[in-house]
Amino acid sequence: MNQIDLKGQRAVVTGAAQGIGRAVAERLLESGAEVALWDRDEATLAQAVQDLAALGRIVPIEADVSDLNSVTGAVDETRAHLGGIDILVNNAGISGPNAPTWEYPPEAWREVLAIDLTGVFYCCRAVLPHLIERNYGRVVNVASVAGKEGNPNAPAYSAAKAGVIALTKSLGKELAGYDIGVNCVTPAAARTRIFDQMTEQHVDYMLSKIPRGRFVEVAEVAAMVAWLVSRECSFTTGGVFDLSGGRATY
Repeated sequence: MNQIDLKGQRAVVTGAAQGIGRAVAERLLESGAEVALWDRDEATLAQAVQDLAALGRIVPIEADVSDLNSVTGAVDETRAHLGGIDILVNNAGISGPNAPTWEYPPEAWREVLAIDLTGVFYCCRAVLPHLIERNYGRVVNVASVAGKEGNPNAPAYSAAKAGVIALTKSLGKELAGYDIGVNCVTPAAARTRIFDQMTEQHVDYMLSKIPRGRFVEVAEVAAMVAWLVSRECSFTTGGVFDLSGGRATY
């Protein structure tokens, strides 16, 4: 494993109790960062803390990214424990059900957009003023190849992740005058608990579209994120980094 130096850095990872978020938190801890694990699932969060505690300093925080008050409270709690925030990884997300757009449940649409897109906006809105004040920071938003290409029968998820890509580009331009990099990654599907929300037919469809013939490993996503949040990633901003196994090469 390549060594990324994040010593002295203080990171927030949302949706950090499992899947990609947990893998990112683990990689940042191994690189020397102190990490606040944000998640709304208390039991899963407690297990993640137990499993990762030996790797470095962890601050577990129950937070619902779809609730602005919860997000601002989590920022205050994180800063109280860590003294500040240098890194924000917006990972929290759900897939929602699989259905054609004209049959998609409106309540599911609202929930997916609230967590997957509005949640990213809330976290950026709450954290960015602190990064601007210090003229330093790194933000990585976890989007999806679905945001580039649109997956059939996943309209809310595809639309939300496309929005994350556009928000990343907008923020990159707004913050270009600061030493604050804002980038996103667009992974293909990883075999995590998010698959539990999908039909087997949809899972098979996603796999069939990946030229490498397999799903991405969460550690592969974490490796990309670790570099993007490092000081070495000092010029690129508003960028979209592909992790789709060759499915989307733009």
